[in-house]
Amino acid sequence: MSTAFFVVAVVSAIWGVIDAILMAVALKKRGVAVNMLLFRVYFFRYLSEYKRLTLSETGRVGSLYYSYIVAMNIALASAVAGVVLKAS
Repeated sequence: MSTAFFVVAVVSAIWGVIDAILMAVALKKRGVAVNMLLFRVYFFRYLSEYKRLTLSETGRVGSLYYSYIVAMNIALASAVAGVVLKAS
């Protein structure tokens, strides 16, 4: 059973990475310089910049922001559940 949780965690993590890449593409389209070489270092800056830009443009936070947050929360919860089940 714990293997299923780890599979869900990996799939959710991949989902989050895809969202992060799509956010970088959206930022580039809006004229924000995104350094792909140092993307992991500056990721939280890009995440907040995406949130700020979409909020100022439309009055709402972009869907990729929430999609990333949900994906990472699912990955974390599934990984913890998998570790707990494997330990017992």
